[in-house]
Amino acid sequence: ELFKEQATLLKKHGAAVVVMAFDEEGQAATEEEKVRICKRSYDILVDEVKFPPEDIVFDPNVLTIGTGMEEHANYGVDFIKATKRIKEICPYVKISGGISNLSFGFRGVMKIRESIHSVFLQHAILESGMDVGIVNPHEMLHISELEDDIKVACDNLVFNKSEDSTDVMLELTKREKARIEALKNGGGAVEEKKSSWRDLEVIKRLEHALINGISQYIDKDVEEARQKAEKPLHIIEGPLMDGMNIIGDLFGAGKMFLPQVIKSARVMKKAVAYLLPFMEKEKIEKMIAEGIDPEDFDQNDDSNFAGKVLMATVKGDVHDIGKNIVAVVLGCNNYKVYDIGVMCSCEKILEKAKEYNVDVIGLSGLITPSLDEMVVVAKEMSKAGFKQPLLIGGATTSKMHTAVKISPNFFTVEHPVIHVLDASRSVTVVSSLLSGLKEEYVTDIQEEYDEMREDYYAGLEDRYFLTFDQAKEQKLKIDFDATPPAPTPKTIGVTVAEASLEDIVPYIDWNPFFQTWELRGRYPNRGYPKIFDDEAVGGEAKK
Repeated sequence: ELFKEQATLLKKHGAAVVVMAFDEEGQAATEEEKVRICKRSYDILVDEVKFPPEDIVFDPNVLTIGTGMEEHANYGVDFIKATKRIKEICPYVKISGGISNLSFGFRGVMKIRESIHSVFLQHAILESGMDVGIVNPHEMLHISELEDDIKVACDNLVFNKSEDSTDVMLELTKREKARIEALKNGGGAVEEKKSSWRDLEVIKRLEHALINGISQYIDKDVEEARQKAEKPLHIIEGPLMDGMNIIGDLFGAGKMFLPQVIKSARVMKKAVAYLLPFMEKEKIEKMIAEGIDPEDFDQNDDSNFAGKVLMATVKGDVHDIGKNIVAVVLGCNNYKVYDIGVMCSCEKILEKAKEYNVDVIGLSGLITPSLDEMVVVAKEMSKAGFKQPLLIGGATTSKMHTAVKISPNFFTVEHPVIHVLDASRSVTVVSSLLSGLKEEYVTDIQEEYDEMREDYYAGLEDRYFLTFDQAKEQKLKIDFDATPPAPTPKTIGVTVAEASLEDIVPYIDWNPFFQTWELRGRYPNRGYPKIFDDEAVGGEAKK
């Protein structure tokens, strides 16, 4: 009913509409879901609201391929096929899509990303009739510009023609990344280095295998490490977690790609699976030593897990791709994940958190209204006396919003509110919260958030707002008689202006310079030139 109400209002104003392929159950991911939801929307708009079909633009959701997760492999071909069918059964409509989503897993290497886009658009536009694509035209490649091996790999990836399509694309991405680095260093060809990592000591071998997603020797190396460790758990908490921390840093720096993160997570899962029987045996031996009969032991006991995490997309939001990836990564690192789905009300989130007795609660959201819903959840958690840390993630979320809007409603050292940038960081954050170093870790974040919040509100104090009438009075008044338009330029093109450095200095904005060098004055001495008066950094800034 709300959909029809909003459509009627838009029709009254003569507006065209972009309709995303979402319904009460979530976002359309498969071909059939995309077609079903768009046809249902079309029938309501055209038959019931009498909306002009030529003013309808459907966005059937371009989703990320090449993540290493099997359920994502058909996202590209499903969009292409669905586009053709939607155009056939919904006359006069247009089809749109945000193309950058498709290759997000290979971010940081534009040649690879644009090659994938080129192959995808070639088929989506010419064969299926896609009308509108949100792209960066400056970076676009024509399909004729693609190298043969990259073109074949992109075709296999987009149409999911082979099981190793993601691995092949990953190798091409590494090759391109290495070529770029070689050029930066003044070289040309990329020198292949022979692998000697098997000669390293076992702890370093485990880290290397994890970072590079190599599962071939993992059982052998884990067993060797287990023989040297006091407890099997120490292997997980030591070299394996160290490797995951490095992965988070590399992914954040753009030196690692999403498929690699998933691959590494699966190596971690294999290593943990090898250790679980030994941990189970250790637990049984401890029970016997304490006089407890193992036969009376509850088989549903989850004490072997590193922790329990509840994951939910908040009310009003149906996006779950990123949340699903986080769940996979955490699950592979021996965390029990309870994913309760999308469109989750605050009441459901709190109810399930109590039912599962979780250690951490994670909220996800992609659209802007989700930010407000996260604030609501934080407030209700505080009212209900929850003690679990609250993690915030999703495309529209940010560290600043978490610090300013969410954390004041719930943050304490016992139960902090923490923004998690991406899936690769989730393991590091959760493990830190459930370890003996929690207080030190949380205190650092609390200090950072306090400072961000202080800077944010200090910035608001510098703003002076006018009434609407006052603003209208200050509108630009143009008198061409008093101030004639600028004359036609004497020269078209580049003109070199001769000026001394002394003349230019007054026009330089030094704020980016101080930001780069991480020199931040505290209110009221934020920014240039007030930063020179700051007690802490003023002297260094003047240098």
